[in-house]
Amino acid sequence: MRRADQVGGLGLLTLAVGYAAGALEYPYWGANGPGSAFMPFWLGVAMAILAVLLFVGASRVGDPGASWLPAGTGLRKLLVVVGATVLFVALLPYVGMIVGTGLFLLGILRFLERYPWTQAAGVAAGTAVANYLIFTYWLRVPFPVSVLGF
Repeated sequence: MRRADQVGGLGLLTLAVGYAAGALEYPYWGANGPGSAFMPFWLGVAMAILAVLLFVGASRVGDPGASWLPAGTGLRKLLVVVGATVLFVALLPYVGMIVGTGLFLLGILRFLERYPWTQAAGVAAGTAVANYLIFTYWLRVPFPVSVLGF
């Protein structure tokens, strides 16, 4: 894990510095107080500090630890989830967000985790309904809709 944490820390540090620098393209302070760059800049600074702490902590550990990439069944599950996510994103314009979420969860829970059909379908349907109620109905977030209109 040490090498992965070091690489991750450096990657996050790069993103944090870029994020904070990009925020400064907007006004940091206005006539009435903090401008639109104030919050993003300080979030970038906080992320940079945490990234440095991650890198330093990983560098101090003498034992390299276990491999960060899973093997065997764990690797197979990881690849299935990544493949299912890519398929979900590719089919999103055709099946819509609500139906796509339900199908994604149904596939993962039933075929990868071997949950019974009733439990997998219940969780998938419940999550799809919750997605609809929270985002589409309550927050009015425009999700991609299926070719059928929902």
